[in-house]
Amino acid sequence: MILVSTDYIAGKELEMLGIAKGSTIQTRNLGKDIGQGFKALVGGELKSYNEMMNSARALSTKRMVVEAEELGADAVVNVRYATSSVMQSAAEVMVYGTAVKFVNE
Repeated sequence: MILVSTDYIAGKELEMLGIAKGSTIQTRNLGKDIGQGFKALVGGELKSYNEMMNSARALSTKRMVVEAEELGADAVVNVRYATSSVMQSAAEVMVYGTAVKFVNE
């Protein structure tokens, strides 16, 4: 499955199939949340939150790819990510794009 942030794939004619999307909501556990709170006081990278967001993006992307495959897609173009805070220390990650099939392949 090809994923691109552009609205085209060089050398390919595309047939639009529809929107493919994936999302997840993830949170850190209380122990790690307290540790990250202390880290916020002194400054620096919040590694466990980075790990959480990387995991959430990967899971959301996987779900989008599954949805695109169910549509019969060869690729997803115009891939975009969005995040929002659901509650303290919980975030939603959504990824979406246009599922496309290659014409004349």
